Amino acid sequence: MAGRPAGRASRARDVGDSLRRAIHEHRIGPGMKLSEDEVGEVFGVSRTVVRAALQQLAHDQLVTIEPHRGAFVAQPSVREAREVFEARALLEPRTAHSAALRTTPEDVAILRRHIAQEHAALAEGRDGQALRLSGQFHLEIARIAEQATIAEFIGQLVSRSSLVIALYWRRRTALCESHAHDALISAMAERDGPRAEDLMKGHLLDLLSSLDLRDAPPPPRSLKEALAPE
Repeated sequence: MAGRPAGRASRARDVGDSLRRAIHEHRIGPGMKLSEDEVGEVFGVSRTVVRAALQQLAHDQLVTIEPHRGAFVAQPSVREAREVFEARALLEPRTAHSAALRTTPEDVAILRRHIAQEHAALAEGRDGQALRLSGQFHLEIARIAEQATIAEFIGQLVSRSSLVIALYWRRRTALCESHAHDALISAMAERDGPRAEDLMKGHLLDLLSSLDLRDAPPPPRSLKEALAPE
């Protein structure tokens, strides 16, 4: 009996991780309803497991749970969108500076492999996957900086940024431009903290400028279609 709650928790994490990835890759759009029955059918789990998974996503502000209506993928407002990027602009440049001072050759190799995957996804038109990989690149920099508390905040902000981009991007370069990540890696490989900090500032400003905060949210697709195996 003791293993059953642990098993449910593990399944809830798996479902939550799958939904999170689908949100980050824009296979599930902002505003889409996440019906407990439909999610349970897609993943073959109970409503109890689904509720736990949705609560995890609500904690990360990727999902909103409305009484008597259910769970929906979050739709950040224009104000929230600006706040997300303002917070990133406060945290990430200094984190990039710190990371550059701690970067090892192994870290550089990891980052280069990472952007190779990102470039491949872009070249093949897999924009959603490229966006997810781009966010993970920023998390790798936070990891290298060895600032666990700040890295946790950055993780939440990068996650929210995926929703902001899904709602408000106006051109394909809302994905992190390849040259920006390449330049950051070069600065980190040279352990040039000030340059890494300046590059990150400019990169986030470019990303924000690629968004059109006047755009209306796109209509959501069906959940079954969004989560269908590729």
